[in-house]
Amino acid sequence: MTDNASGVHRSGFVALVGRPNVGKSTLTNALIGEKIAIVSPKPQTTRTAIRAILTRDEVQVIFIDTPGLHRPKHKLGRSMARAAQAALREADLACFIVEAHLKPGPGDRYIAALLKEAAGPVFLVLNKTDLASPGQLLSNSALYRELFSFAASFSLSALRKEHLEPLLEAIFAHLPEGPCYYPPEMITDQPERFIAAEIIREKIIHLTREELPYAVAVVIEEIAPRGKDLLVLRAEIFVERESQVGIVVGKGGLLLKKAGSAARREIEALFGQQVYLDLRVKVKQDWRNRERLLRDFGYGEL
Repeated sequence: MTDNASGVHRSGFVALVGRPNVGKSTLTNALIGEKIAIVSPKPQTTRTAIRAILTRDEVQVIFIDTPGLHRPKHKLGRSMARAAQAALREADLACFIVEAHLKPGPGDRYIAALLKEAAGPVFLVLNKTDLASPGQLLSNSALYRELFSFAASFSLSALRKEHLEPLLEAIFAHLPEGPCYYPPEMITDQPERFIAAEIIREKIIHLTREELPYAVAVVIEEIAPRGKDLLVLRAEIFVERESQVGIVVGKGGLLLKKAGSAARREIEALFGQQVYLDLRVKVKQDWRNRERLLRDFGYGEL
């Protein structure tokens, strides 16, 4: 609900937190109405806190799509966990995203304990209602509410874009009075270079084997115009072991070619012009545990 009659403008930051693979990025994209965050059925796809901006009349919401919270096993994991926890502490409101068809597990209880760090109220959001029976939805909702004192709870399907409006209306109502932080036409504060790299990583994740996605990083080394109608984008794809190069490249280079073709279409839509995509695969041994490389790859201070 917006306070249009009194001319009050509301704005604020909303952290979306939850276990890996509960649908935070899908929900982010559904709420904004545009693809901001990459989506994959494989967990730990989101590695940094991504800001997505929704502006409506007298309200502006900055959603922070965070990495899935889990007990980290390497330095990249610790960086991801810190990004999620920082968003929780700094946001005006938080949404704890869970899977409606599943009972709370150890990961959910771990996150529920962290919710006490939240600066503002916390909503429970039961996602994937398309997978839950009415009985599951009722019983699981009650089990989650035993873990934390939520300000409100909502059931929805981000994938099907069902029942999103009640959540949005409640978010609008809970935000403090504040300015418009970003221009109304802006939907993310992420640079195009970052989004292009994430698009490439998404396509590789979709096409490679189960164990590989965690070992892949993509860095855009150069974006340069060639003539007036073509943009050349050079990207380096980093893996941790020589054996993984063949997985990314595929037999006869077909997998890399397929990933590049799919990525190029989305990147052309992003930049609004024809793109020549130059992809190179390189090895950086054990990069997920090397602090300098993590910073170089854009995963923040450790």
